[in-house]
Amino acid sequence: MPAFLRMCRAEEYGMETEKTTTEHHYVPREKLAEQAKAYWDELKDKELKMKDRAAIPIQEMPVLEPHARARLMDEVATGYTEEQARIEAERCLNCKNRPCVQGCPVGIPIPEFISCIQKGDFKASVDTIKTTNLLPAICGRVCPQEKQCQLVCTVGKMHKSVDKAVAIGRLERFVADWERENNKTTIPPVAPDTGKKVAIIGSGPAGLAAAADIRRAGHAVTVFEAFHKTGGVMVYGIPEFRLPKDIVAKEVENLKKMGVKFETNFLVGRTETLEQLLNDDGFDAAFIGTGAGLPKFMNIEGENLIGVFSANEYLTRANLMKAYQENKADTPLYPAKVVAVIGGGNVAMDAARMGYRLGADKVYCIYRRTRAEMPARAEEIAHAEEEGVEFCFLQNPTRFIGDKDGKVCAVEVLNYELGEPDASGRRSPVAIPGTEHQIPVDTVIVALGNSSNPLMAKTTEGLQVTKNGNIIVDENQKTSLPKVWSGGDIVLGAATVILAMGEGRKAAASINEYLAK
Repeated sequence: MPAFLRMCRAEEYGMETEKTTTEHHYVPREKLAEQAKAYWDELKDKELKMKDRAAIPIQEMPVLEPHARARLMDEVATGYTEEQARIEAERCLNCKNRPCVQGCPVGIPIPEFISCIQKGDFKASVDTIKTTNLLPAICGRVCPQEKQCQLVCTVGKMHKSVDKAVAIGRLERFVADWERENNKTTIPPVAPDTGKKVAIIGSGPAGLAAAADIRRAGHAVTVFEAFHKTGGVMVYGIPEFRLPKDIVAKEVENLKKMGVKFETNFLVGRTETLEQLLNDDGFDAAFIGTGAGLPKFMNIEGENLIGVFSANEYLTRANLMKAYQENKADTPLYPAKVVAVIGGGNVAMDAARMGYRLGADKVYCIYRRTRAEMPARAEEIAHAEEEGVEFCFLQNPTRFIGDKDGKVCAVEVLNYELGEPDASGRRSPVAIPGTEHQIPVDTVIVALGNSSNPLMAKTTEGLQVTKNGNIIVDENQKTSLPKVWSGGDIVLGAATVILAMGEGRKAAASINEYLAK
């Protein structure tokens, strides 16, 4: 079933704008499974040469039907069948130079785990992944593989398209799900107790990755989490339909089985300071992974109107506080029928798609550049398109307009055109004076990124940060304070799950080296 890109067209207001004709086709899961089974029956007993592997078509990810899923919190991507996974694995050339490994922030031995799938040994495959990454079910779902391991995949380069690279992330997800669904999960070995203990501040991807590697070395690890649930942005930020929360819970449970302790409802900087943890509680080292939780706004008229949300608040209330359970939620969101999301990143896509799941009749995504410049993953944009999100490209808000009751009732936007590239390499949006027009809405979600959480810097003397509030670290993630390391979004600014995990692992290696002295 084709679904076409829809646009709020500036030409409706007398302006011309860039046309976008991207088309996506929905193929039912059953049909994909049937096709894969037939193809695998022909392929499985063949001796494959490089040209044979290069000719194998990439296996499409099965998804729920677009119109139905837009009202459901169920996970959209349903995962490969066994036949699909085996076919996709056979596309891998097992390159000797292993460029994909170099493209992975946590250094997963990718050819090795895919080779195990080729042999049908799914348990060996996931165990191979877990030598460097204990969160494969999460990474297989939310990592931007197309900008990392798959970007440098030899198969993709042969076809001159990253879209035709080996689907490494989908294969990672497949074996992780297979292990969990078949009750084959085993806990990685932990070295003998060293008598040293480490505090991890924040249970997001950076904190969990650091906790795993530090615990493997035999050190006692306690993770301090400000919320009542562990998982950080993976729980409060990324929606259920993209990353089911039981998946995150299972991965955290595996860390608990390794002996990692978790303290929830514990806000370091308020409950206790970092200094107290190190000096009074006897922790030998600490890792700060508190993330980037301070939302950015536009500083325009009307941002304080009722119905204007940061994406942080909107998604946290929907995900962590389950506002979509209208009859059960303690803090439900008021009904919204026409939603405007401001921004073009992954968080904007999450918020826009959540709008339909919370009952909206219409969801706009307002972005000041074109589709080509959107920083969101191509897959997420495609899913938003399929589900009915209408994109207002080359437009940007000038003010939010309220009614007599102080509720937002419209967004005033200005049309833009693209100028010369800026520092990011993207063409700069240039305003076109006199093109203001209004889009009637009853809810606005501002998804323009986040700044670093300022609490640690404010409550920790001597902790050096940038003018933007990001903690300053050296090449080993060491901060300006003795015995303190940091990583993830609190260092990088708003980044990705896998980049945060990479920093957590780098910090863990440095901490383990320090504690071994």
